[in-house]
Amino acid sequence: MLKDKPKCHCGVFGVFGSPNASLKTYYGLHALQHRGQEACGIVTSSINGKNKTIFITHKGEGLVSEVFADSDILTTSLQGNNSIGHNRYSTTGSTESVKNIQPFVVNYRLGNLAVAHNGNITNAKEIRDELVNEGAIFQTTSDTEIILHLIARSKLNDQVEQIKEAIEKLDGAFSLTILTDDKLIAARDCHGFRPLCLGKKDKTFIVASETCAFDINMAEFVREIEPGEIIVIDDEAFKEQKVKSIRFNVEEIKQKHCIFEYIYFSRPDSFVFGNNVDKMRRRLGKILASKHPVVSKDDKKVIVISVPDSSNTCALGYQRQLEKDGINSKLEIGLIRSHYIGRTFIQPGQEKREVSVRIKFNIVKGVLENRTVVIVDDSVVRGTTSKQLVKLIRTANPKEIHFRISSPPIMHPCYYGMDFPSRNELIANKCEGNIQKIKEYLGVDSLEYLTMDELLSCVEEDGKENFCTACFSGEYPTEVDFTFKKEIYEQ
Repeated sequence: MLKDKPKCHCGVFGVFGSPNASLKTYYGLHALQHRGQEACGIVTSSINGKNKTIFITHKGEGLVSEVFADSDILTTSLQGNNSIGHNRYSTTGSTESVKNIQPFVVNYRLGNLAVAHNGNITNAKEIRDELVNEGAIFQTTSDTEIILHLIARSKLNDQVEQIKEAIEKLDGAFSLTILTDDKLIAARDCHGFRPLCLGKKDKTFIVASETCAFDINMAEFVREIEPGEIIVIDDEAFKEQKVKSIRFNVEEIKQKHCIFEYIYFSRPDSFVFGNNVDKMRRRLGKILASKHPVVSKDDKKVIVISVPDSSNTCALGYQRQLEKDGINSKLEIGLIRSHYIGRTFIQPGQEKREVSVRIKFNIVKGVLENRTVVIVDDSVVRGTTSKQLVKLIRTANPKEIHFRISSPPIMHPCYYGMDFPSRNELIANKCEGNIQKIKEYLGVDSLEYLTMDELLSCVEEDGKENFCTACFSGEYPTEVDFTFKKEIYEQ
């Protein structure tokens, strides 16, 4: 698998009040598959013969369709009207990966509790150390388990208040779905780093990372869960068709939405941070073309191609803006992507990198041959895949290859839910931000990125200050324990 793109740390989903809650969750996780492909899981709450609430769990490594390949799991095993689910992001591998698969489930003095989490808790090491010193025993290396310990060890006697108390101790990014014996609870950190939204299907309430998970269930989007908000859905809320909203105590609600959700993570058919992602990606492409156009040296049209699939919409915006600005151009499908990549057996080293690209992509030679080609992509992380992609396109004998990136150079790691490699693996950091050096490494005729100002101009109407750009600027919105080991971040 190619690992030259940032990986999002998961997708979460929850259902309250549906006789086929597990099936709705299954379809929701399908729609959120792009947010994590390593593992997934579903937990449902059901009443047994003794009129006692029990939690039923099924989870495993692999895609949603693989983990739930046996339909009996959904129709027979995962019974209950309430459910939560989780997709785990792809990692470099962990010996404890099975233990780290969410949702996590515990049974404590106030009943059952399950949690699914998208994001990173930046003070997790500090909290974890305190809990261990107090006698807590951890079963995983995930920061999500800290939330369970904080709730279970609370001396309060109201479960919602316990959850609120636990959340108020957390720093960093978290979009949570929590299932109790009689409630579905969702919460979002006070900065709103990661998306989380509320939907409905008839009387059933649904919570999801992105609205595309509502569409697959034919549910309506109600609203985004606000930064610093906890919503509680129980029998009373179901009866009145109105969720309970609680604000947890923070000194300041300072929005810092991850701008990478617009650039890469979210599906283009989702509504995130108050905007349609498709609209934002087209806007990124238009600004990229306006500020960084490519003009052919002959009378032939400039051929604009995307690196499918994440940059398709941006490439469309780029080409349309070129035409609007009087530059003769055409959007073409120059790369064909295979969507059926399984396990491959290839040799390590250079051959492995080249074969990995050829397995995932192939060129349409007739589109590229003897033409000025512009490759539009959303980001370059390590640069290894981009370099091999350029090498592959060169085999079609284009006249020139130009690279245009709809984000600034990635110079810094993320601590809020993106799996970037270490700083010294980032090609922009290795080249000290020198775009000419990156251009030479990639082997293209020209390379240009969106600048920070150009990127932020895309979100100007929503407030530039409301977005996190730490991976580009190194300016982190919260205090971060930089000694926090990567294993603790794994989910």
